Amino acid sequence: MLTNKGIISFIWMCLLIGTMGFAQKDTKVLFAIVDGISADVIEEIATPNLDAIAENGGYTRALVGGEKDGYSETPTISAVGYNSLLTGTWANKHNVWGNSIKDPNYEYRTIFRYADEHRPELKTAIFSTWLDNRTKLVGSGLDATGNIELDYHFDGFELDTIAFPHGNDREYIHKIDEHVTSGAVRHIKEEGPDISWLYLQYTDDMGHIYGDSDQFHDAIKTMDDQIGRIWGAMEFRSENFDENWELWITTDHGRNPKDGRGHGGQSDRERSTWIITNAKDLNDYFKSNTPHVVDILPSMLRTLDIRPKKEQLWELDGAPLTGEISVAEAKSTLKGKKINLTWKAFLPNEKLEIRIATTNKFAVGGQDTYKNMGQVKAGAEKTTLDVSELPSDFYKIVLIGEHNSVNTWVMEN
Repeated sequence: MLTNKGIISFIWMCLLIGTMGFAQKDTKVLFAIVDGISADVIEEIATPNLDAIAENGGYTRALVGGEKDGYSETPTISAVGYNSLLTGTWANKHNVWGNSIKDPNYEYRTIFRYADEHRPELKTAIFSTWLDNRTKLVGSGLDATGNIELDYHFDGFELDTIAFPHGNDREYIHKIDEHVTSGAVRHIKEEGPDISWLYLQYTDDMGHIYGDSDQFHDAIKTMDDQIGRIWGAMEFRSENFDENWELWITTDHGRNPKDGRGHGGQSDRERSTWIITNAKDLNDYFKSNTPHVVDILPSMLRTLDIRPKKEQLWELDGAPLTGEISVAEAKSTLKGKKINLTWKAFLPNEKLEIRIATTNKFAVGGQDTYKNMGQVKAGAEKTTLDVSELPSDFYKIVLIGEHNSVNTWVMEN
């Protein structure tokens, strides 16, 4: 017969067992950008470490550059591609059009700012060969970004001409990449940041100098070794600290079709990139070979259980690559007073809600007023909207499903 003290102890034991049953491992996310490698090249070169990571999750071809010949067409340039990943939007929104990063629109938040605002307990880190990634793209310490500061940064080494003497052969960039990799491995093993960004540059430099060449291919093999060391540090944390680590690896642009030296245009090869991840529960959108770089941010938000406001989610140009999704790849055209709207459905029997705004106040920190245009069966994958009662030369359309939303813009030429 249990005493009162025994009964209380028994209840606490049951509660503890129940809690242990629902306990989750700490989930950490690292995303890596390795610069300037088109999909055809990464598929040609032996990359055993990338292959091992993909075996744990998957590999897919992907796209950069926004909608070709459309309102969201985005230059296939490095900083532009980085910011498309960081914000989940194309250049028409984030307003980074080149490597000078003149006037970013910080209303379109980066993954780090989303974390800071919605899960401030998460520890953040950046390991980067290029200082501007933190100071200009993330906007560290700027009023416009809410004075966000990363918990740890290992960057700025391109400014150190003593430790890394500069030369036209760009060998110093290789040395900095090695230094950044070693710093990342050390910090991951010791501290295990919750969300971190690794950026390596040398592959793009070799592409610019030598084009499609042995030197470029050797740089990719070197990068594979560096990623292998990062992967090893993540496995160390998983094994010794009972953490779950998710890794996303991609590139910022492809290379020109002529000789591989340049990029920036809208050729298929310049737009053709790839994504490798160890993430579980990859969905049919990931497997379709048509994801975009902007899909990585909503995937990371989902993994880290970061939940922005719906008005912020409605601005994202990507869709999650893990778990269930309702819809992706919305497109629209305007003919007279009618908008022809198309999308790709992943739950065809679901009903999608359609909303339209005729302003873009979000871009200047305001809030748009959306009109509810009713519902449509997802599986139809197209509909026509009568906007005669909403006269405007600009429309912002959101398709809202149970698991995610997507948006598209349409405007008069």
